[in-house]
Amino acid sequence: MDELIKRIVCYFLIVCLGFLSCKRAPVKKITKSPDGYDLNKVHQTKLPLELDEISGVAYYAKDSSIFAINDEKGWLYKLKKGSNGLRWKFSKGADFEDLVLLDSAFYVLQSNGNIIRLTFDTKNNIVVQQYTFEQQEGVKNEFEILYFDSTRQKLILVCKDCESDKKKSLTTFSFDPFSGQYTGSDFSINVEKIAESIGEEKIRFKPSAAAINPKNGLLYIVSAINEMIVITDVNGNFKNSFKVDKGIFKQPEGITFTPSGDMIISNEAADVGVADLLYFSYNK
Repeated sequence: MDELIKRIVCYFLIVCLGFLSCKRAPVKKITKSPDGYDLNKVHQTKLPLELDEISGVAYYAKDSSIFAINDEKGWLYKLKKGSNGLRWKFSKGADFEDLVLLDSAFYVLQSNGNIIRLTFDTKNNIVVQQYTFEQQEGVKNEFEILYFDSTRQKLILVCKDCESDKKKSLTTFSFDPFSGQYTGSDFSINVEKIAESIGEEKIRFKPSAAAINPKNGLLYIVSAINEMIVITDVNGNFKNSFKVDKGIFKQPEGITFTPSGDMIISNEAADVGVADLLYFSYNK
């Protein structure tokens, strides 16, 4: 109980000090960065203890805020510099992995492929709708990635650990947000090319987040386990890969972009300090 009280007090102290106070994070020189970005120039935003296990994030352009979810806790958070922040309860708890904001609805991905749709009524009360991913009997698929592909007008789920995948590719599935139906997708992520790019014959690629960059239409995939950012086209064809500094990317679990192309990545605390957001400015 004493530990809980300490954490609550600490949380409110952070709120009172500005909630999203920013500072430049220490960096180790990275020799290779994606076009338009410099992974050596990062701004770090520390988050309250309540978000130590932050997972998916989504950028809200209307007021430049960030919406986020926390693994295992069924809360939707709104984070904005200079604000105390807001939160809404949508579930008693599960393994929540990713978050997508599409029009005025939020889509939360669970590790089993289930999707929860969140909207707000006229009184700002949250409305919850659940969609169930039907697993084949005896088959267990695990997901951590959900993103919207405007070229397909579908939400795409990417396997982190699916039984049908070996070390050659990652299966994807799609979800139609307009009909609420799941379907098999028409592409997979080519893992062999990713392994080849780092001089390996095979790798066990386990991505933790992905989003399409609005400036170039390419898919940016983050892997905490592999300590990489991988770029593909929207059909999963490999473009490039980048090793990241573990000191900064301690456990990246979410990624989102602003309309101008700035890249925002969420880091779990990973038993090292507190969770944070990493901001990388886009320069054409």
